[in-house]
Amino acid sequence: MGRIVVKIGGVASDNLTKKFFEQIKHWRSQGQEIIIIHGGGYYITEMMERLNIPVAIQDGLRITTPQALKVTQMVLLGQVQPAITTLFKQHDFAAIGLNASCDNLIQGKVLDEEKFGLVGKITAINTGPIENMLYKNYIPIIAPLGMTVTGQWLNINADVAACKIAETIGADALYLLTDVPGVKKAGAWLKELSSVEVEKLISEKVITGGMIPKLTSAIQALNNGVSEIHITDGIERPGTVIKKEETFV
Repeated sequence: MGRIVVKIGGVASDNLTKKFFEQIKHWRSQGQEIIIIHGGGYYITEMMERLNIPVAIQDGLRITTPQALKVTQMVLLGQVQPAITTLFKQHDFAAIGLNASCDNLIQGKVLDEEKFGLVGKITAINTGPIENMLYKNYIPIIAPLGMTVTGQWLNINADVAACKIAETIGADALYLLTDVPGVKKAGAWLKELSSVEVEKLISEKVITGGMIPKLTSAIQALNNGVSEIHITDGIERPGTVIKKEETFV
């Protein structure tokens, strides 16, 4: 039995297609345990704009004021997560939503308040709630929110959260779903990348924006035991496979 972590976007209809659920069913038939981490950036931005709250992104991270954090909590826990768990249940999967308030699931501290506001850096993952749900044959659906030791909620990048959870629970594979088929270099989608090559492409500014926290977190997960990471727009496709050992592209 293995474990696969999948990070999906907040717009569930984009990721949760018939093929998505067929792949989940196939993995489960092979004895794989599945853990889902979801984003919600599209809906958070939409709600902030409706409420006339400024939206700002820096280095691929949302600058999170106290107002923005309240909207983020409301959207992730009140809109996105229930929608995703409902879709899983409609496809006959037992799924349950988890967040930072579930026995300090995602613990963190402020990354850089002056620069990013209440964006968090993960300090620890309490695997207890995840393990408990897996034991009961549920698929955990996890929101990317953290909490400090004093109970302050934090906005966590969903890709960062997925990578940290994957390495902490000993996942065999991690799928980071995005809106593109993989990582592009010189106009071509790459089939494979090594961690060394990722660092080089970031330094050369071939990899930019939101792909930076995605891939830097992926490297850390590889260095901490995750065998392979897929950057793809669908779990039925391998996309760009990132491995620790060096490859040639």
